[in-house]
Amino acid sequence: MNDKNNSDISPSGDGRVALKVLGISYSQIQSGAYALILAEADGPMRLPVVVGGMEAQSIAIKLEGIIPPRPMTHDLFASLMHAYALQLLEVFIYKFEDGIFSSELTFIDMEGKEVKLDARTSDAIAISMRTGAPIFTTREILSETGFTMESVSQSTEEESNRNTTANPDDTTSSTESRLTVLRNRLAKAIEEEAYEEASRITREINELENL
Repeated sequence: MNDKNNSDISPSGDGRVALKVLGISYSQIQSGAYALILAEADGPMRLPVVVGGMEAQSIAIKLEGIIPPRPMTHDLFASLMHAYALQLLEVFIYKFEDGIFSSELTFIDMEGKEVKLDARTSDAIAISMRTGAPIFTTREILSETGFTMESVSQSTEEESNRNTTANPDDTTSSTESRLTVLRNRLAKAIEEEAYEEASRITREINELENL
C-alpha cells in the first residue's frame, strides 16, 4: 500500500485527462531508452514518457499483438491479479518532477476494497494494456510536458511573420530569435519522431514565453 503524501494527487473527476497508448520510438536523448507516446483520448495533445528497453519491449509486444512463448513479467502480474480476483480500475499519472513521471495504480478486490499502489509509469502502462484499465493524467501535466503538431506549425509561421517586420532595436529581439530557433527545432524533432526531444523543447519554449 502506498504511503505518499495524498496532496500530490489530484482528486478524480475534474481536471483529469484520459490517455491512450500511441506507440514507441527510440529516445534521441538517452542511449538505450525509448519514448512511449501517449495521446490525449479526445484531443490533439501528445505526451512522451521515457521508458527502458525491457519495458519498451513489453509494451511493443502488446501493441503488435504478439503472444510470447512464455509469460513476461507484466503478463505474470496480470495473471496473478486474475487468480486473486483483483481488478485494476485505473492508472493515474499524477506528478511530473525533475523529468520523472509518477504514477499510481488503483485496484479493487473481490470484497470491493480499493488499494492504491505507486508504480513506475512504464510498468503501470504495460499492466494497463494487459487488463484494459484506463489511463489518466492531469491537465496541468499535459500542458507542461505535452505538445501538438498543429501548434508547432502555427507557432513557427507566426514567428516567421513577426521576424519579417521586427525592429532591429527591439529589446526583445534576442528572445524572439531564440524562440524562432526553438520552434524550428521542435518542428524538426516531431518530423523525425523524436518525441522526447520535442517535449523538452516545448517546455523551454513555454518558459521563454512566460518571461
